[in-house]
Amino acid sequence: MARAENKEAAGPAAKVVAALAKKMRLRKGLTQEQLGAQMGYTGAAISAMETLSQPVSDDMLVQLERVLGDGTGIFEGMRELVRLEKLPAQFRNYAPIEQSALSLCLFSMHNVHGLFQTEAYSRAQIAGGYPPPPEERVEELVMARMARKAIFDREPMGLIELILDESALARMFGSAEVMREQYRLLAECARRKNVTLQVLALDVGLRGENAGARGPMSLIETDDHNRLVYLEIQDESVLVSDPAKVSTYAQRYAKIRAQALDPRESLGLIERLAGEGT
Repeated sequence: MARAENKEAAGPAAKVVAALAKKMRLRKGLTQEQLGAQMGYTGAAISAMETLSQPVSDDMLVQLERVLGDGTGIFEGMRELVRLEKLPAQFRNYAPIEQSALSLCLFSMHNVHGLFQTEAYSRAQIAGGYPPPPEERVEELVMARMARKAIFDREPMGLIELILDESALARMFGSAEVMREQYRLLAECARRKNVTLQVLALDVGLRGENAGARGPMSLIETDDHNRLVYLEIQDESVLVSDPAKVSTYAQRYAKIRAQALDPRESLGLIERLAGEGT
C-alpha cells in the first residue's frame, strides 16, 4: 500500500498511537533514531509510524509500551483497537462479538473457517483473492486473523462448534504441504475439550436433503445470552438479531449438524487427509 494511501486509510486508533508516541518520545528527549534503537526498529520505521506512512504493527505497540509506556498500559490498551481497524470493514462490528461469545456454531463451505486456519493457509487464501491485495495488506489481514485464535484459550472458556463442508477440505490453498499442515491443525482443534468439529460429506445430497445448500453461517450466543447470526458473502455482511429469523437459522444449522458425519468419523477423515490415520 502506498504511503499516501496508508495515511488516508489510517483509523482513529492508529492516529492516537502516532500522536501519543511522538509526544511521549519528545517528552523523554529521544530522537526517532534513539527510540528506534531501544525498540529494535530503525529511525525510519519510527518516522513512518508517527506520520502514519506505515501502519503500526502489533509488535511495535508492545515495544512502545515497554520503552515509552512507563507502566501505564496505554499502548497495551491500544492493541485491540488497532487490530480491529486492520480488519476488513464488513467484519469489524462482528469481531468483538466473536471474541466475547459464550458459544459459536459455525458452518463453513468454501474454505476452512478463519478461526481454524494456519498462517500459511490464511496467507495463501488472502493473497490469492481478487483484486489481489498489496503484500503489506496481506500480512495485516493474516496477523489479524491469527489474533482471533485467542478465543480458543480464553477464560472463561468459549464453546466452539464447526461444521465444515467436505469440499473445503478438497479445495487447495497453497501447496500440498500447506494443506497437510492445515489438516493437522484441524485435527488438533477437534481434540480440544471446548471444540466440536464435524464434516458435511460430499455425498450428503445422495443420502437425503442437503440443509447446507444455502451457504455458510455463524450462530452466536453473546456474553449477555443474546442469540445472533452473522452472514458474509462477497465482502458484504449482515448481523441478524431478529428472534424469528435467528430461530430459522438455528433450525437449519441443527439440520446440517444432523446430516454431518459425527465428530469421531469427522476426525478420522481429517486424520487420514493429514497422513495420520489408517
